[in-house]
Amino acid sequence: MAKIVDYKETLLQNVHEDVELPSTNGITTMIRGVYHYYHYGCDGHNDKGWGCGYRTLQTLCSWIKLLKNSSTLVPNIRAIQEILIELEDKPSNFLGSHEWIGSFEACLVIDHLYNIPSKIIHVNRGSELFQHISTFTEHFQKYGSPLMMGGDQDSSSKAIMGIHSKGKDIYFLVVDPHYVGRAKSSQELQENGWVKLAAY
Repeated sequence: MAKIVDYKETLLQNVHEDVELPSTNGITTMIRGVYHYYHYGCDGHNDKGWGCGYRTLQTLCSWIKLLKNSSTLVPNIRAIQEILIELEDKPSNFLGSHEWIGSFEACLVIDHLYNIPSKIIHVNRGSELFQHISTFTEHFQKYGSPLMMGGDQDSSSKAIMGIHSKGKDIYFLVVDPHYVGRAKSSQELQENGWVKLAAY
């Protein structure tokens, strides 16, 4: 059984707040609730270059834990790997490796820890995102939970905290786990592009 280990570091919360929205009118939907921002090395574990899927998953887990007031702690990278081996998704030599994980593995871990099923939408290229905008908007309106985008061998992982749309003008509110260091404030992250509205 995987051991879940809590972090001692103090992580920033809701780093997307105060991001300036586009001046255009439109529909804006965002997450409801609180999450912690997990990123490369935030717990002293050096995962630069391969850990973005783990960090995005941890951000999502923190949102679930705080929403449900769950006693289940956010899993560290080793615990995530142990869970995936336990579920027979990965072989035993996956433990301690630097192999990426993606949205599929994130779904398995969230269901295992919190008994919450997830849905994956396959998008082959950026131009296909437009046909799913209504689905993303409805998701935020109905559930208010963050989304994971990417996170396999072909694309890096990011958390999506909201969406703004007007016609064909689409913006995703992105929280990027690739930051390295100790962020002092949400403003610092936003000024340096780690938290931003990205046009698609």
